[in-house]
Amino acid sequence: AGMTMQIKTTSGTHATHSLDVAAHPSAGWKPYDPALKPAPGGKQHRLELRATDRELEVAPGVRQTMWTFGGTVPGPVLRGKVGDVFVITLVNDTTMGHGIDFHASTLAPDVPMRTIQPGERLTYRFKAEHAGAWLYHCSTMPMLQHIANGMYGAVVIDPPDLPSVDREYVLVQGELYLGQPGSQAQVAKMRDGRPDGWMFNGTAAGYDHAPLTARVGDRVRVWVVDAGPSSSTAFHIVGAQFDTVYKEGAYLLRKGDPGGAQILDLAPGQGGFVETVVPEPGHYPFVDHDMRHGEAGAHGILKVTR
Repeated sequence: AGMTMQIKTTSGTHATHSLDVAAHPSAGWKPYDPALKPAPGGKQHRLELRATDRELEVAPGVRQTMWTFGGTVPGPVLRGKVGDVFVITLVNDTTMGHGIDFHASTLAPDVPMRTIQPGERLTYRFKAEHAGAWLYHCSTMPMLQHIANGMYGAVVIDPPDLPSVDREYVLVQGELYLGQPGSQAQVAKMRDGRPDGWMFNGTAAGYDHAPLTARVGDRVRVWVVDAGPSSSTAFHIVGAQFDTVYKEGAYLLRKGDPGGAQILDLAPGQGGFVETVVPEPGHYPFVDHDMRHGEAGAHGILKVTR
């Protein structure tokens, strides 16, 4: 709220784009649903995941073709418990090779992470051995290009005895590179580490316009995964303190400890969650506290009402 940034960039076709994170989204835009559903019952979870090219609104009023898992950026969130088995069928509906790498798996990558060609499919089966907030992403080289163009998602494996909360959300942070996907100009920006913006769940500043919600006194848990591919994040909620911090499979802070926390810091490929109790009504901005990122789209609102 109140953060404005104008960015101009040139794509491989020399078209000029303007990124204004304070603008309004297009009519009909729908945000990626950040609400995290409970882990489903049963010990085996099956999903068909289709690699598709899709034009999406990546910033207010800005549309771009993205490479996706399932037609969204990020792809579908998977959730389960330690010991659960996931059977994922990847189908390649695009015109180029793609693969997939689930960080939640422990297995030899040779076969399940191989690149499949257009029209092909593969089955990726893994057992969740450890709890955590895990990244999945395209495994085809150059991975920098495939991840940066949207081929990533999150897998949440609940820690044992994870308590229930009033509100539970998941945010996957990624970089935004405008321009024709795969063009020399776009790839040069990726290699130089010059994103045009940063996104939570596929749209820069999207949750400014479609806030996360809670009520006064709610315990809110936010899972965060940093998809990168190159930028770290320093996740912060303005006006809140975290009494629980879980990062990379371990609690750094638990409810009842004498201290509090202000940041969940994640390198590319890492994940975790934080919890806070919101004390009064208002608008609580959540940001990547690296303000180069926060002011260029890694920003949203948690709206709290009575």
